[in-house]
Amino acid sequence: MDNINLKQVQADYNQAAAHVKKRIIICAGTGCIANGSLKVYEAFEKALEVTGLKQFVDLEANYHDDDHVIQLTGSGCQGFCGQGPLVNILPDEIMYTKVRPENVMRILEETVLKDKIIEELLYVNPADGQRSRGQTEIPFYKRQTRLVLGECSHLDPGSIREYIAHGGYFAAEKAFTQMTPEEVCQTILESGLRGRGGGGFPTGKKWQFTLQEAGPKKYVICNGDEGDPGAFMDRSLMEGNPHRILEGMMIAARAIGSDEGHVYVRLEYPLAIQRMTKAINDAMEAGTLGNNVFGSGHNMHIHIMEGAGAFVCGEETALIASIEGKRGMPKPKPPFPAQKGLFGKPTVINNVETLAAVPLIIKNGASWFNAYGTEKSKGTKTFALTGHVANTGLIEVPFGTTLHEIVYNIGGGVTDNDGDITNEGFKAVQIGGPSGGCLTEEHLNIEIDYDNLIKNGAMVGSGGMVVMNKQSCMIQIARFFMNFTQNESCGKCVPCREGTKQMLSMLDEIIDGTATEKTFNLLQDVAQVVKKASLCGLGKTAPSPVISTISRFRDEYIDHIVNKKCATNNCKALSDVFIDAEKCTGCTACSRKCPVGAISGEKKQPHVIDSTVCTKCGVCATTCKFDAVIGF
Repeated sequence: MDNINLKQVQADYNQAAAHVKKRIIICAGTGCIANGSLKVYEAFEKALEVTGLKQFVDLEANYHDDDHVIQLTGSGCQGFCGQGPLVNILPDEIMYTKVRPENVMRILEETVLKDKIIEELLYVNPADGQRSRGQTEIPFYKRQTRLVLGECSHLDPGSIREYIAHGGYFAAEKAFTQMTPEEVCQTILESGLRGRGGGGFPTGKKWQFTLQEAGPKKYVICNGDEGDPGAFMDRSLMEGNPHRILEGMMIAARAIGSDEGHVYVRLEYPLAIQRMTKAINDAMEAGTLGNNVFGSGHNMHIHIMEGAGAFVCGEETALIASIEGKRGMPKPKPPFPAQKGLFGKPTVINNVETLAAVPLIIKNGASWFNAYGTEKSKGTKTFALTGHVANTGLIEVPFGTTLHEIVYNIGGGVTDNDGDITNEGFKAVQIGGPSGGCLTEEHLNIEIDYDNLIKNGAMVGSGGMVVMNKQSCMIQIARFFMNFTQNESCGKCVPCREGTKQMLSMLDEIIDGTATEKTFNLLQDVAQVVKKASLCGLGKTAPSPVISTISRFRDEYIDHIVNKKCATNNCKALSDVFIDAEKCTGCTACSRKCPVGAISGEKKQPHVIDSTVCTKCGVCATTCKFDAVIGF
C-alpha cells in the first residue's frame, strides 16, 4: 500500500462537496435508531428516488459544474436523545425533531427544495414555549462546548474520506513524521489532559512512564468497556467518530514506541463494534494503518476485542486478563500496566474519550486545550444527562461548569414523574455512576472538576449524571446501584464479594420496614470496610452511593427505620394506601378481590382500607377501574 496523501484526499473530497446543494443528515446513533431513524432514512431514499433528484452518500462521483447534488448521510449520536429521530438540513442549519417517515416527503418538498421551514417539527423549549430553528439556537446545544463530540453531529462515521476532509489523521501524521515520542508525551502533559475514565490520572505522565520502560514490544489499549448504568459517552464516540479514536491510539502508540493496539468493546455495543471494525478496515485499505505509516518507517496495527460485558473489566488489570483470554479479574498493583501489562509487556490504557481528545491537542496545541477548564482540570468533559430532566442526552461542557447550568439551562429544568417541568422539584444528582455520589441543592453552584467533586463526596467517574426529583426515594436509589455492583463483583476478594451482598440485604430490610437502628449502624460499618479493604476500584467505590445518600439524606433513612415511613411512597411496604373518596364509586370490586378482607364500605358509597389488616399486595389497585386506590 502506497503512503496516503492526506492533503490530496482532502482536496478531492472538498471539490466534490462543493457541488452539494443540500445535505440531509439523519442521526444514526443508537438512541435515534431505537426511535426509528433508519426508517426515516429509508423514507428519504425512496422520496429522492421518486422525485428524480440526484442523491449521493459518499461523494465519489464525478460531477458536472451544473450538478446540484442532494447528499443524504447518517451521523453518530447528535446528543439530543430525548428529541429523536433528528434530521438536520445543511447549509441552512435547520434541525427537525421527532421526525417520522410520514414527514419526509414534506421536508423534501418544502425545506430541501423551497427553503421553507416546517414549524411544527422544530424543537420547542419547555421553559418558554419558543421554537428554535437549529442547533445554533437551541439552548441545549448553545450552552455546550462540543470539542470532542462536535463532529459526531454531522460527520458520516462510515466515511474515512470525510474524516480526512475535516482534518482527520493530520495530527497522527504530524506525530509520526515531525515529533519525537518525548515531544508527543510532553505536549499531552502540558495540555493538562487527565484520564476521562474515572481516575483522572494525567495522561501525559502515564505515557511517559510507559515510554521509559525498556523492551521492543509495547501495547496501546483503548478501554471501551463502558459499564456504568446510564452512561453512553464512549459508545456514542465509537459510533459517531471511530476514526478519531483510531487516530488517538496511533498518537499514543507513537508516544510510547508501540506498533500494536487493541480496542476493548463490550459485546452489548454491536453498532460501536461494527463501525470501529469498518474504520480499522478502511484505514488499513487507505494506508493510514499498517506498515510504514505516513512513510515514517513505523508500523501500526489495531485489533478489536469484544468483551462479555463484565463491569469489572473496566478495571485495567481485569481488562488485560480478558484480552489475554483469561477470566476478567483484577490483580494487585504494582506492577502497573505501564511496567507489566498485556502479555507481560509495557502497556498504556486510556478510555475512549481520553483518546478522542488527543488528536485535537496535537493539532491545535497544548495551550489551546488547557485554555478550557479549571486550574487542575483542563479541557471539557462529556456527560450522559438522564433522569428527571427535560432535555436528556449526551452533553459536553468545560470543567468548571456548574450543576445549575447543566440541569436548568442545558437540561431545561427538572421534571416530575409525568415529565412536566416543576420549579421546586430538584432533589439530587447522582454523578459518577455506581462509583460516584449524590449532590444536592447546596451543590448546584459548585464548579464541576475532579477535585471539587471528590471534596464534596462524589467523583467525575466516566460521566454518568442522573437527575432526581423530590418524588425519588434515596434509599431506593442507593439500592439500585448496590444491586448493580453486587451483581458485577468478580468475587475475587471477600470484602467486595460478601460486603456488597450484606449491604444490599440491609438496604432491602430498610425498604421492607424490618430494619432497626442496629441495621443502620451495621450498614455504615460494612460500607467503610468494603471501601478500605477491597482489592480494586470497583469494590473500593461500591459503597459510595450508600455513604453519599446517608450523608446527604440521613433523615430519610431514619424515617424509614424508626417511623416506618417512606415520604415519597416509593417503598411499597412503608407507603400509605388509601381510597380516594371522590373517585370511589362504591362498585365493591376491590373489596370482593381483597384476599385479607381489609376493604369495607356500603355499595355505591366510598370504601376504606384498614391499614392494620392490609398486606399491600396491590390487588385492589389493579382491580379498580377508577384509579381510586392511592399508594401503589
